[in-house]
Amino acid sequence: MPMTDPQQPAARPAATGPQPPETVATYLRLRGLKPSSKNWKRRKRIQVDDDNAPFSKGRDPGMLGDVLAKLTKDSGWEKTLAAEDLVRQWAELAGSDTAKHSEPVSLERGVLTVKCDSTAWAKNLQFMRAVIMTEIGNRYPDAGVVNIRFIGPDVPSWKWGPRVVPGRGPRDTYG
Repeated sequence: MPMTDPQQPAARPAATGPQPPETVATYLRLRGLKPSSKNWKRRKRIQVDDDNAPFSKGRDPGMLGDVLAKLTKDSGWEKTLAAEDLVRQWAELAGSDTAKHSEPVSLERGVLTVKCDSTAWAKNLQFMRAVIMTEIGNRYPDAGVVNIRFIGPDVPSWKWGPRVVPGRGPRDTYG
């Protein structure tokens, strides 16, 4: 009778299929279970990536307008672009006849300054201020316009130039 050394593990019969990993075999042996004949290949873990999953919300092509709207919102350009649109669309906003005689010059601290061809046009547009403000509020709420200032044409002044004198100047000679 052949003698076996108690320190050496008993020889296992050669398995026909792939063997389970050592950790799985140890777990099954400690539980008193036999390894099944399943294929014990290591499988890659499937990582859940919802943004790139087919037929998910993020996979559909987006509209260019939506992408640009998100870009302008994220960059903080909404107010600037709304103000530029207001200036570009002034003829549509105020009317073509009015736009022939007036143009927006600046928008600072919520005050839109409109320069007119004459003081008569500036006064007429002051009467229409409420209508224009309502239209601006409806079309361009992000522009931040709180008030409108209508100014007339620039007139020559006696206060500037190379021959300016201090004091009242030439006005005191007009009797």
